[in-house]
Amino acid sequence: MIYSVKGKLIHTEQELAVVECGGVGYACRTTYATLSQIGKTGSEVMLRTYLHVREDSVELFGFATEQELNCFKMLISVSGVGPKAGLAILSDTTPERFALSVVTGDYKIFTKTKGVGPKLAQRIILELKDKISKEQLASGGDGGIDFEPVIKGSNTSEAISALVVLGYSQSEAAAVVAKLDPSLSVEEMIRQSLKKMALNI
Repeated sequence: MIYSVKGKLIHTEQELAVVECGGVGYACRTTYATLSQIGKTGSEVMLRTYLHVREDSVELFGFATEQELNCFKMLISVSGVGPKAGLAILSDTTPERFALSVVTGDYKIFTKTKGVGPKLAQRIILELKDKISKEQLASGGDGGIDFEPVIKGSNTSEAISALVVLGYSQSEAAAVVAKLDPSLSVEEMIRQSLKKMALNI
């Protein structure tokens, strides 16, 4: 498994970035968001990668952030969502907005992506919500965090669930969200939590 590639960006085109590492150019399928973040050809870049293997092809997918990679992995775990559809969805939204849509059940945001109809959009919400619930149950008392003050359906609860979508454990998410002002919007809680986690605050 190729975890990441780091080197010189030698070529870009729509949904593709080629990174040269040790004399080898790795063609990474990617999103518009990643292409806009990694800079111009010739710059040094690092992409987190996912290797997708099928009988007839092997493709490498690269992302500028761990959150975007986690969203991609969750999307392609949904029946009926392939890598191309996963990239298209993530090109039309941010990881934060994606996570918030899953948690709040806002499937309509996914129908804005070409090729994603209402039925598939609803399936994405249903399957990912189910997966999040199972992961949260599995990690229920992990880390000794007291979850009693978290009211189901509250902004705090939704922010924690959204951070789980982005790849954090429930205990990590709860520990950071608990320090925030509960009157903040869910989106702002997610944004501030990601900043704090990036800085290890």
